[in-house]
Amino acid sequence: MTNPEFTLRPERAEDEPALRELAEAIFGPGRFARTPYRVREGAAVAGELSVTAWCGDELAGSIRFTAIRIGAAGGALLLGPLMIGAKWAGKGCGRALIEQGLTLARERGTALVLLVGDVPYYERFGFRRVPPGRITLPGPVDPERLLAVELKPGALRDYEGPVQGEQDGSS
Repeated sequence: MTNPEFTLRPERAEDEPALRELAEAIFGPGRFARTPYRVREGAAVAGELSVTAWCGDELAGSIRFTAIRIGAAGGALLLGPLMIGAKWAGKGCGRALIEQGLTLARERGTALVLLVGDVPYYERFGFRRVPPGRITLPGPVDPERLLAVELKPGALRDYEGPVQGEQDGSS
């Protein structure tokens, strides 16, 4: 199957076991020590933005966002995790999930989306490197991998300082 049809739908509570299994397969138990997970600890997932991708009755991937504050400013999200099952890698599932997630975030009024990831993959969606030292996470992050996309033009200039997860999910 080279060009499967993915059905995107909002994440549901009954998806949780399959999502846990996918996270374990992709990231392993060490995922909880990674800096983005530290931001998400105790923070509210922006559930209305969590999307799953299905090929038939098989979970192919998912995307989640967490509402964050950067310094004193809200209105931002942390993208992640983006999870794509190994058999679906390179077949458009990640692209579909990111495009849908960013569309929903823009419609929600989100100004900025932050992530830790690879520039060559994420730049096609408008992500750019954050200027070094402008935004900090609670743990080590390669500054070359700290990326942001402005969903409102010029939004990055309004954000500076440490990132923390929002407890109530508002942004």
